[in-house]
Amino acid sequence: MNFLISKFMWQNGTRINQYLFAIIITIPLLNFGMVQGWLSPMISLLQTPQGPAPDPYTSSDISWVTSVTYISAIIFGAPMGYLTDRYGRKVMTLITTFSLILYWQIKLLCLEPWALILARAIAGIPCSACYIVLPIYLKEISDIDLRGALGSLLILNRNIGYLASYVFADLLQVTTMLWMGLLVPTVVFFIFLIMPETPEFLVKQEKVDEAKTVLAWLRGVSVLDGSIEQEIDNIVKVEKQAKADPKSVWMIILKDKATFKAFIITLVIKITQQFDGYLIVLIYAGFVFERASESISLKLSPNKQVMMIGLVQLLGSTVATCFVEKTGRKLLLVSTSFAVGVGMLALSAWFYLTGIGIWLPGWLPVFAMCLCIFADAAGFQPISYIIITDLFTFQLRGTVSSFANICAKLSNFIQMKWFTKVCELISIHWTFLFFAVVCFFACFYTLTSFPETRQKSVEEIYEKLNRNKKEEDRIKAVP
Repeated sequence: MNFLISKFMWQNGTRINQYLFAIIITIPLLNFGMVQGWLSPMISLLQTPQGPAPDPYTSSDISWVTSVTYISAIIFGAPMGYLTDRYGRKVMTLITTFSLILYWQIKLLCLEPWALILARAIAGIPCSACYIVLPIYLKEISDIDLRGALGSLLILNRNIGYLASYVFADLLQVTTMLWMGLLVPTVVFFIFLIMPETPEFLVKQEKVDEAKTVLAWLRGVSVLDGSIEQEIDNIVKVEKQAKADPKSVWMIILKDKATFKAFIITLVIKITQQFDGYLIVLIYAGFVFERASESISLKLSPNKQVMMIGLVQLLGSTVATCFVEKTGRKLLLVSTSFAVGVGMLALSAWFYLTGIGIWLPGWLPVFAMCLCIFADAAGFQPISYIIITDLFTFQLRGTVSSFANICAKLSNFIQMKWFTKVCELISIHWTFLFFAVVCFFACFYTLTSFPETRQKSVEEIYEKLNRNKKEEDRIKAVP
């Protein structure tokens, strides 16, 4: 760490270290995007005799390969917040990166069904950790006016990983692609060995002088700078208050009114984002393309289809990175949840009307599908992770992130497991209508309950939540 600071100690307040550090922190999620993206173009190939596996996969093998990651993610995700608070953000990021190395190594050694299922089970570690540990790490190394933009790099880099997998699958041999997947976390693992821990965690470990050094390095100023001293004093003050309060983390969340309201807001936004139909649109993309090609000349191979989807995702997450600090969280969340709802409503109408024999242009479902994917990546998805770090102190972030992650992965598993059966029971157009209703509810809830968190401290946000609570109580008290 001292070597790193001595070599990259920029002066005059430049924040280049924050940008560089943020990019490095999000690379494990880029690699996890490659993990998830690899499966989409490979499923059909694995089921053929000409595929890379010794024997073709059965439908049962494929069902386990696609779902086991979410099962293990719930198991590994449960203690992830506690472990992050206990052993630090850096240690847990190293473990996350090592699990990615192990995943790619298993696939390089063997592609039999049992090996791929094992690798996908191990992928449950980064499937949880990338969404629990990395947002906390990012928030705690970022200035207040950068945390939204740097936080949105998570989804941006993940979508770069998706697109990279789609392109590599179309251009490279399977083994070559696996080696490229292994190279990324291996290099990042050794880079992380010399990266610093966050100032908040160092204060928690009573390493105040080291925390000052790291914070000065991140801000590009001298350790003797007055702003560094003041910021560290604030962190120390919060840590002393936390140690003086004998309440457990869950007691604080449940008993403190502002904290509990922030917790409910987080869960509502996180769960509605998971049930906005985004995953299902990706699954049904091939079906939509096929139906659309009946009325327009849109003949794309399966690989070209997923590459188009990956490009739309990447464009959406790029918009989020550019605008989240300019528009604020609330406006971006309201507009993108509404846009996803409009897209889902259009898909529902198209499936219903074409199902009863009414002709509609083939470009309509493709446009609606791209709108859903773009809008989700542009705001609904990244902000659902950013708000956890905005709304909670560093003593609570790990626990809340773990619980929200369990809810998210459980939601994913439910959709992956039972979506087809629900569609058979009530038909696909009613299912997409349900997703539209969820999105419109999220839009309305955000308008009425979500406080703007851009460039605000946790204390300022809680003060606003308490003020809103008092106003609600006063309105209820009026006869």
